[in-house]
Amino acid sequence: MNASRVAVIDIGKTNAKLVVFDLQAGREIAARTTPNRVIDTSPYPHFDTEALFAFLKSALAELHRAYSFEAISITAHGATIVVLDEAGELALPVLDYEYAGPEETAYAYRAMRPPFAETGSPPLPGGLNVGAQLFWQAKSFPKQFANVATILTYPQYWAYRLTGVLANEITSIGCHTDLWNPWAADYSTLVDRMGWRKKMPPMRRADEKLGPLRRDIAAETGLPADMPVYCGLHDSNASLLPHLWAASPPFSVVSTGTWVVIMAVGGRAVALDDKRDTLVNVNALGQPVPSARFMGGRAFQLLAPQGLVPVTEGERRRVLDGTIAYLPSLPSGSGPYPDREGRFTVEEAGLTPGERLLVVSWYLALMSATCLDLIGADGDTIVEGPFAVNGAYLDMLSVATGRPVRVSEGSTGTSLGTAGLVLGDKAHLAPKTALHGVRDGEALAAYARAWRGMVG
Repeated sequence: MNASRVAVIDIGKTNAKLVVFDLQAGREIAARTTPNRVIDTSPYPHFDTEALFAFLKSALAELHRAYSFEAISITAHGATIVVLDEAGELALPVLDYEYAGPEETAYAYRAMRPPFAETGSPPLPGGLNVGAQLFWQAKSFPKQFANVATILTYPQYWAYRLTGVLANEITSIGCHTDLWNPWAADYSTLVDRMGWRKKMPPMRRADEKLGPLRRDIAAETGLPADMPVYCGLHDSNASLLPHLWAASPPFSVVSTGTWVVIMAVGGRAVALDDKRDTLVNVNALGQPVPSARFMGGRAFQLLAPQGLVPVTEGERRRVLDGTIAYLPSLPSGSGPYPDREGRFTVEEAGLTPGERLLVVSWYLALMSATCLDLIGADGDTIVEGPFAVNGAYLDMLSVATGRPVRVSEGSTGTSLGTAGLVLGDKAHLAPKTALHGVRDGEALAAYARAWRGMVG
C-alpha cells in the first residue's frame, strides 16, 4: 500500500492513544490519549475495554476529519489475552496482568507449563505468563471458560473489534506467554495439553491487511468503508522493527515505558537465566530475540513523581561524592533482582528533588546495563521512549555498558514500526538516532562500580 498517513492505535498499560503518523515526514502529526483504566470489581480486576473502544472510535472520527489518514495499524502491550465466546463477545473480562489471582493455581500450573528450554518463557508472578492466566481462568471460572471459542492476542482483539476478522500474531503469542515454542515456530506443548489449539485463530503476519472496517463502525465514525486495518503487533517489537529494517547487527534496543524491555540483535551467545527475567521474544520476522525486562517506568513514576526537574551542580556532586543510591528492586517480583526489596541507601526524606532524580535515573540505567549484560548485548544501544529524554539515565547507561548509546529522535519507534507495517518498501523509514555524549565519565564509572559492589 502507498498510504502516506496512518492511524496508529497504541494500547499501553498505563495510557492508550491514537496517533496519526505521517510516513513521508517520518513523524507523528497528531495524537489523542486516554488513561487505560482498570475496573477493580467482580469477577477480578480487568481492563475497561468498552471505554477504550469508545475512545478509539471517537478519536478515529475526529482525527480522520482533520488529517484524512488512509489506513489503521495497531500495537498493544503484552501479557494480555482475550477469550471470546461463539458469538464473538467476551467470555470473561480481559484480566489485568498485575492481579495476583493466577497465583492461586500456580502450584498446579507449574506441573503443566513447558520448560524454559522449550519456550524461552520464564516463570513470572501473577498473570505475567498468559498461560497462567488462561489456566487460572479455566480452573476458577469453569462455566464461563467452557464457552470460550477463541483465544485472541491483544493487539488483534482491537483489529477484530474494527473488522470482525479473527487472527493471532507471532510477536504477542511469543511474548513470555508459555504458549509458543520459538525454536519450532509452533504452539508449545502446553497448548495441546490443555486442548487450546482448536481455539486459536489463524496466525497472520503483523503487516497483513486483515480487512476493511465493519460497516457499522464505518457508519458510526464516518470513516470510509474500505479503510484498511492491519494486523499489528506487540508494542516492544514495534519499537524494534524499524531498526531491523535499517541497522546492521550487533545492536540492542531499550524500549522504555511502564516496562523497560531490552532486546539484543546479533549479540554474544550467552545462556539466559530464567530466574532473572531474561526471556526469548519473537520479532515480527519470526526470529527469536534474547530479551530482558524490568518495570522501569513504573519505578520512575513511584520513586521520582516530580519528573525531570532541574539538577544543580551541587546536587550532582553530593550524589556522586556520597554514592547516594537506590538498590534493587521496585517493584519486586520481576527484573534481574526479582527477590529483593528496593531501598535508598540514605533517608529518602532528606533528598532534594534534583538528588532524587539523579539517584533514580542512575538506578534505572544500572538496571538496564545489568539486563543488557545478561542477554549478551553488543554494539550500539538505542534508547526509545520516555527515558530517551532523560540525560542522567543516558549518561550512566553509556558509562555502565562501555558502549555507545544512541537516542531515537522525534517519534517513538513504536509509532514508526506500527505505521510502517502498511508499506511494502520500508527503506526510507530508517529511524533517526543521535549519539549521546557523556559528562563526568570517570565519576560515573566510579559510582557504577560502587553500586555494583553494594548490589553484590
